[in-house]
Amino acid sequence: MAGGGFAVEAPNKGFNGRITLSVVITCIVAASSGLIFGYDVGVSGGVTTMVPFLEKFFPSILRKAAGAEVNMYCVYDSQVLTLFTSSLYLAGLLSSLAASRTTATLGRRNTIMMGGAVFLAGGAINGGAENIAMLILGRILLGLGVGFTNQAAPLYLSEIAPPKWRGALNAGFSFFLGVGVVVAGCINYGTAKHTWGWRLSLGLAVVPAILMTLGAFLISDTPSSLVERGKIDQARIALRKVRGSSIDVEPELEELIRWSQIAKSIDQEPFMTICQRQYRPHLVMAFAIPFFQQLTGINIVAFYSPNLFQSVGLGNDAALLSAIILGVVNLASILISTSFVDRFGRRFLFITGGIIMLACQIAVSVLLAVVTGVHGTKDVSKGNAVLVLVLLCLYAAGFGCSWGPLTWLIPSEIFPLKIRTIGQSIAIGMQFITLFVLSQTFLTMLCHFKFAAFLFYAGWIAVMTVFIIFFLPETKGIPLESMYTIWSKHWYWRRFVKEIEQDDLS
Repeated sequence: MAGGGFAVEAPNKGFNGRITLSVVITCIVAASSGLIFGYDVGVSGGVTTMVPFLEKFFPSILRKAAGAEVNMYCVYDSQVLTLFTSSLYLAGLLSSLAASRTTATLGRRNTIMMGGAVFLAGGAINGGAENIAMLILGRILLGLGVGFTNQAAPLYLSEIAPPKWRGALNAGFSFFLGVGVVVAGCINYGTAKHTWGWRLSLGLAVVPAILMTLGAFLISDTPSSLVERGKIDQARIALRKVRGSSIDVEPELEELIRWSQIAKSIDQEPFMTICQRQYRPHLVMAFAIPFFQQLTGINIVAFYSPNLFQSVGLGNDAALLSAIILGVVNLASILISTSFVDRFGRRFLFITGGIIMLACQIAVSVLLAVVTGVHGTKDVSKGNAVLVLVLLCLYAAGFGCSWGPLTWLIPSEIFPLKIRTIGQSIAIGMQFITLFVLSQTFLTMLCHFKFAAFLFYAGWIAVMTVFIIFFLPETKGIPLESMYTIWSKHWYWRRFVKEIEQDDLS
């Protein structure tokens, strides 16, 4: 494949597994962890356009919006308002780093349950908030919960899924994330006109948290995690459940035990291990993939799309409805990705999605420049506002079939067991710190850059697409324990990697 992406045939261990009812049910329960993150992404932007919410916490924004001559890009430029959104991601950064040790010592399932319980507390506090301090406290607890679940759930899915179907089953996390966004948008639309609507929107975050936490009681931990913690008999039972009672699981169990022993034989902290030269490609991907995902601008669009659409002339109700439309488009494109990711591979979807997003961001920037003027003070017709919505829907479709689900999949499948939890923590932590910076600065950047803010993201999309073409090898269908082969045969990474896992066996 051009650009150094090699499709490597993995060694066939004879126990690659198949789809069973237990695998499907277990993966659905684990993937439902995406609901809480998706609900938060979807609810935040809509709530910040609700007049009762702004009257109670941010009256200065309403006064600015009522001004005689206002720059459409600057109406919602408030550092305190953006802190309401971004504080969650700073808390998520901290908990995602702590989750590395938690997922290793307590297991993937228990970490998911812990995240759900903390998120539930944050949702309850936000729903009953009486001042900005309570809002921020609730957001911090929400962030702590999301940090734990975002770290543990993708790992769980990649470890439990058969290699042939790992991409599709891992995409379930993104699917539920998308469901959460759409549900939150619908609730915002239904409650926007009520004085207590914002409380209901924020408080209902407890529902997905309860569903996810109770669901976690119904599933066992992954065989890899159980073996890692020395629970061999429980790992055998878990393997029989997910592989089917007619399958001899002993060879796969022995392989998991062997890799666990190799991981434990390394007398070194995981962070020091992942910094070694032979793990350079893993470390680069742990930073680059989540960093690039946020620089597509998708979460900024999701957070602030109601504000953006209201600013360009759609009105409050239409703005909230537009956010729902974006969420539905993204959700549908995730389903398309699920169908193709294990057939055409990760690289194909990354590159195709990148091209679509690049074209749409440039088109949105040009359109806004023409219809709003250089200073953003011209009135926007409903027709042009709808055209902006159409372009952003195409952009959301490009994201949903590529960088949306694949950003959760790639970090969860490329790391060997010895650095798997720390690698996932670095990836999630990088995502949160980038989210924090971008969400805290987006409205100010929009105010100063105006239409060029979308060109900013377009430039990054071009960079990340080139990065994928040259530096990400294909990983479809390769068992986790054989993933070392993709790096040792890659045109660039092979200078760092020389069959590292094979060396560990000697």
